[in-house]
Formats: sequence, structure tokens, C-alpha cells
Amino acid sequence: MNTDRPTEAGEESTLRFRGGPAVSAIPIAVFVVWAVFQSGVLGIGDTSGLVVGMLVGLIAGLPFVRGDWKAYADAIFEGMTQEVAATAAVAWLWAGMFANTIQAGGFVDGLVWLAGAAEVGATLFPAVTFLLAAVLATGIGTGYGTTIAFVTLVFPAGVLLGTNPILLFGAILSGAVFGDNLAPVSDTTIVSAVTQDADIGGVVASRVKYAVIAAVPALAAYLIAGATLPTSEPAANAGVEAGAAWGLLHLLPVAIVIGTAVTGRHIVEAVSWGLASAFVLNVLLGAFDLVDVGVSDVLVFSAPESSGIAQSLDTAPLIGAVVQTVPAAEAGIGGSLYTGAVGFFPLIVLTLLIVAGAQIMRVGGGFEALQTWLLDTVATSVRRAEVTMVLGTAVVNAMVTINTAAEIAVAPYIRTLGRRFNINGYRRANILDANTSALGYIFPWGGGVLAGYSAMQTLPGEYEWFTAEMVVNPAAVFPYVFHGWFLVAVFLLAALTGFGLEYVSDRESEEVSRV
Repeated sequence: MNTDRPTEAGEESTLRFRGGPAVSAIPIAVFVVWAVFQSGVLGIGDTSGLVVGMLVGLIAGLPFVRGDWKAYADAIFEGMTQEVAATAAVAWLWAGMFANTIQAGGFVDGLVWLAGAAEVGATLFPAVTFLLAAVLATGIGTGYGTTIAFVTLVFPAGVLLGTNPILLFGAILSGAVFGDNLAPVSDTTIVSAVTQDADIGGVVASRVKYAVIAAVPALAAYLIAGATLPTSEPAANAGVEAGAAWGLLHLLPVAIVIGTAVTGRHIVEAVSWGLASAFVLNVLLGAFDLVDVGVSDVLVFSAPESSGIAQSLDTAPLIGAVVQTVPAAEAGIGGSLYTGAVGFFPLIVLTLLIVAGAQIMRVGGGFEALQTWLLDTVATSVRRAEVTMVLGTAVVNAMVTINTAAEIAVAPYIRTLGRRFNINGYRRANILDANTSALGYIFPWGGGVLAGYSAMQTLPGEYEWFTAEMVVNPAAVFPYVFHGWFLVAVFLLAALTGFGLEYVSDRESEEVSRV
């Protein structure tokens, strides 16, 4: 019996269930069934509804706990306080504020003007979007942030031009997959390299061929689908005036974010610099009447008219730009900073609960039981071992919908199985990362899909012409995430044929410390 198991698998479970370790999967299983029924069967794309589904799953697991339920409750809190969940939440908040601030400055109108000037019509727009999203995601290293930015900014421009909205959403998600998989600063790239004892530079260099092999047919698929799937006539206000070109100046904040991230700065710092520059640019554009934007479009306090203090501030210099008085029923806070952040609150709560469910399965021995069964009964040769790696990561990603969390959960199994058959760390890291990057943007309940959907739900409030019917149901987009599907297919074929297979003796990593 091979004893080269990760520490996680060898630890004695601190949480026991009636029926054995497999029962620890009940919270995640209930959530997946709920998500499939809600999104796939009923066609209800409501993130808050998924939150309830995960809560029900966590409650459903309680009666099966042996002994004191405190260990179960402790596992929930341990999961919700993990860094991976906090990282995703922070990325969404910053990206949402940044994208909405650029949107307030007329960037969408600028994109529509540019598409018209370059004669990029509705049929070509998805393919171009895929390429641009891939470049941005590779530069900033966050597929979630790219999805939010492109859904907020590029998606409405494409809808205005008459592009098929489902195909366009799929193109955005595909670009996010490409960058999440290939970017040196991506969290999935870093986790896949470190957990498989490989250096980041070598991992990225070794996976370029797989990413390109999947991207070429994906680009062709978007060209073909764009020309064959139904489109609509350009909206009445799609022919924006030439002055809208000023909105393209917001490419400068985007470039600042990419450049800062590429130099190795933290994504929070990079997006903060972009956010600050976008705010200054909005003020300048509004001051010169180049774009209909003001400080209140970024942040505004709408106080009730009965407030005497608010009435005095309403006319005060500087402060009056962000304070206004309204009827009591309309009181509240608005602007791009507010809407960009608040729109992701349900998704953040869902993420915390999902990671908690995964922690219960880990502490309860569910992941260990699955890994042991696969190791002892399925993976009996190199080819079968690699196929098992591909399919195993797919199963875990179906249960743990935040791709980095799924990657962390399955990484010990990939490492153990790969070492058993002397498979190189680069190869293991590539199999691990490709599937978690791709499937996190394919499953309707995946974090990347829900991040885009959450951003899309805010668009009807931002544009008078954008109706609720234009919002794409997460269950409808998964067939059109072409790069994600091709990337999974490439690695499944590689596992079956041995394409790109390297053993430890073929190449050794020397730079894990680079993280």
C-alpha cells in the first residue's frame, strides 16, 4: 500500500457522520441539486436563492453528525474564515467598483462608437470580445474581475449592436478562462504550481501550448456561431455621436490596472490605482462637458427632505456635489462605488457558505474517502491515472464552485496520484489548473458565471434601454463557453494519448520559492 499521502488525507477526522465519511458531502450535494433545479429546471437565475439552497444544505447535514454538533458548527466557521473566500470577495468588490466607475464615464458609448468606426458588427463582436477578455484576464490575473468588468462595460455595448447576448456572455467567460489558466499572477496558477512542487515560470511556459491549442478552435467557434446564431437589429441609440469617443479615454485606467498587476503588485493595489485614475478622469471629462458625468455619478448621498442638515449641505461647496435632498421614500446612497460593491453581496455570502460546505466535507473525511477509492480502484496505470486526474478535478469543481477553493481541495489528491506514477510536477499542475479554470466558468452555479450574472443584474438600472429580458440565465450560457470546453477536451485527450506527458526525470523544478 502506498503511504505517500498528503497530510490532509492522513489526519484523523475530527467530524464523524452516521453512515460514514461520504455523508459529509450532504451539504454540497443538496446545494448542487438545488442549483440544478433552480437554474436548470426552473430557469431562475437568482444568486440569493442559491444562498438559501446552501443554507438548507448545511442544515440538512446536522442530523447525521455523530456526537456533539459543535464540531460541525466549528467546521462551518473554519471554512468561512479561509483566505480563499476572503480573496474572492475582495476581488469582486474592487472589480465591481472599478467597472461601474468606468461605465459612469461613458466607456460603453465609446466602445459602441469604436465598434461602428471599425465596422465590427454583431456577428464579429463575440470573437473580438473573447480575444480582448483573454488579454485583460492574462494581464491582471483575475478571471472573476475580468468577467465583472466585461459584463459591466462590453456586454451592453454588444447588446446595443444586436449581438446574441448568450453567445456574448459565453465569449466573456471564455476569455476569463484563458487568463485564469495562463496568467502568472493568477491565484489558480500560483496554487497549482505550489501544491505540485513546481515553479510558476516553468508551469506557465509549459501550459502555453495547451492554452493555444484550445483557443484557436474556440476563436473559430465564436466566428461561426456569431454568423449563424440569431442576432437582433442594433438598438435605436446604438449610433452614438462622435463625442462618445471621449469615453475611450477610460482605456487609460484599464492600462494602469494591467500594468500595475503585471509588475507584481497586489490586485487590490492595482485596481485601486485604476479606480482613482478613473475617478479623476470622470471629473475632468465632466468639467469640460465632454461626457455627461459628474461626481454624483460616482457617489451620492440622497437624504430625506426633512433633514435640515442635509438641506444646508445640499448647497455647500464641494460637499453639495455628493449630497442631495429627496422625498423620504427615495432616500439612500447611490453612484458607481455603491452599486458596484452592493451588487456582489449575495455572491460573497454564497461563496463563504460554499467554502464552509467544502470544509465540512474535508474535515468529515469525504474528500479523503473519494481520493482513496480512486487511488486504489481506478488509477492503475499512467494513462488511467491522468484520466482520473482530469475527471476527479471535474467532480470536485462540480461540488466546490469557487475554482481556487476547488483547486486547493483536490490538489493533495493530484499530488499523491502523480507521485505514485512519477508524473512531473509541471504536468500535474497543468491538469489541475486547466480543469479548475475552465469548469469554474462553465457550471451554471460556478463562481465565475455567478459573478458575471450578478454584474449583469445591475444593468437594467444603469441603462433605460436595457430590460430584464436581456439578462442571460446562467443555465443558458454553459454550451457557449467554448474555450473552457476545448481546454477540458485538450487535457482529456492528452491524458488518453500521452501528449505532453513528462516524468519527474524529464525536467525538474527549481523555483517554487518564487511565489
